[in-house]
Amino acid sequence: MKNLKQSFKPLSLLLLFGVLIFACSEKLEENEGQLSADDLDYTNMNDMVLPLLGAYYETYKRGWEDPLLVGVRGDDVNAGGEGDQPLFAATDVYSYDNNFWMFNQVWNNFYSDIAVVINTQEAILRFKEFATGDAIARADQYIAEAKVLSAYQHFNMSRLWGDIFIIETTNFDEEVDNGVDTKEEVMQYISDLMDEAIPHLLDLRPNQRTDIPGGVTKYTALAIKAMAQLELENYQGVADATGEIINQGGFDLYPEFYELFKKPGERSDESLFELQFSDFNTESGATFNHLYAPFGPTSWTPAVAGASSGWGFYEPSLKWMKFMLDRGEEDRLLTSVLFTPDGIAELKSDPDYATLPNFISNTTPDGDVINNSVRANFFSGKHYLPSNQLTSGRNDYGSSKNMIVIRYSEILLMYAEALTRGASGNGMTADQAVNMVRDRVNMSPLSGVTSQQVMDEKFAELGMEWGIRYFDMIRLNEYGELSYDGRTFSADKELLPYPLAQIDLLGL
Repeated sequence: MKNLKQSFKPLSLLLLFGVLIFACSEKLEENEGQLSADDLDYTNMNDMVLPLLGAYYETYKRGWEDPLLVGVRGDDVNAGGEGDQPLFAATDVYSYDNNFWMFNQVWNNFYSDIAVVINTQEAILRFKEFATGDAIARADQYIAEAKVLSAYQHFNMSRLWGDIFIIETTNFDEEVDNGVDTKEEVMQYISDLMDEAIPHLLDLRPNQRTDIPGGVTKYTALAIKAMAQLELENYQGVADATGEIINQGGFDLYPEFYELFKKPGERSDESLFELQFSDFNTESGATFNHLYAPFGPTSWTPAVAGASSGWGFYEPSLKWMKFMLDRGEEDRLLTSVLFTPDGIAELKSDPDYATLPNFISNTTPDGDVINNSVRANFFSGKHYLPSNQLTSGRNDYGSSKNMIVIRYSEILLMYAEALTRGASGNGMTADQAVNMVRDRVNMSPLSGVTSQQVMDEKFAELGMEWGIRYFDMIRLNEYGELSYDGRTFSADKELLPYPLAQIDLLGL
């Protein structure tokens, strides 16, 4: 379980920072979220961490729409029934309306975060002017951490929209006047930025940090660099960055796949980057939570009475579930999907799946019963927190659950893919990397793995996570995989259109 004694102080500081700084309009500059210079004593090195905590706070408090929009177009995920968000359902079938509020909101969310992170760097540089001794190195570390957070925001934006503005200073008008950079330029910028940051970052797993437990480290930066190199299809660059993480030797897969995505798996040895939340193990009072309701079932009978249900906007696809059944998967399928009775009946209506394994049930291993819904027949298990893991008195769906962004299994599979596409490795073999992932979930080992087998393993392992499957398929031009269940995908659908509000505002 989460070490509450360790996590209480930094998360409390994040919450306090959000309440006292970001919620107080008199303490904001013209650009939303930036600290006024008058709020900080730049000669007091004890305060130097405050801008950095602000950057983490902004990064962690993602809008609920961010992970949904990033992930919904893959063949692993469907939007829940149209409900009150028909344009989200339309996006899932590659019909884009650039006046859809969610496009503009996600654009603003990421750029607002970038503004805060860039302001953080400039504030810490002010502290560095007065720093002496160890405080100089600490300033360099904090600036490097801010660069990693900035890279994460730029990465997501460029995956969604391709050509975007690179923001490096708080002179935002000038940055916008420079125009957008191509997706290739953005990804190379991210990779180079991580090279700048890595020498100054802590050589630890994130869960080994005691100053900001779970904060980014050298290995988070290497992971983001590898992801950027993957988008550039520079497979040797991917192998080099992921190989360095593997050779560090400290990362490992959490033994129980099911619990990895719940409280026991928080800040495990598998996590390289994780959005952290807490209700501070108290029945009432302040919380710092993500809104998980969009992922949750619209109707359930929780094992702990009173636990709230969700909205049903994010549904594992039948294609993905049948793929998993064909492979004989149990641990990953059981973890990733919440089944309704109607969903089980829908699966069985296909003669090839008329007989299902006994573990497929609308009752979860923790005793929560998932009821039928008008919106969806299945719900995301990776975003589910069992009602018996909620803090007493906290009934919001998923209250205090962390959200994993980058984990070691993805590193292993990126490394294996790079090797199968011609890169040379500096550590284990592709077989060894893939089989580590398979062994955790009791799948038999492979020998002489091919690129297709690696992509299948990524599909099984990383389904429903941050659009990984979708971005893999468009990188590889595997449009046929995305043309499923009546959808037709083509190259012109790879990127979202710029939001209409931004076209008007920025002249895009």
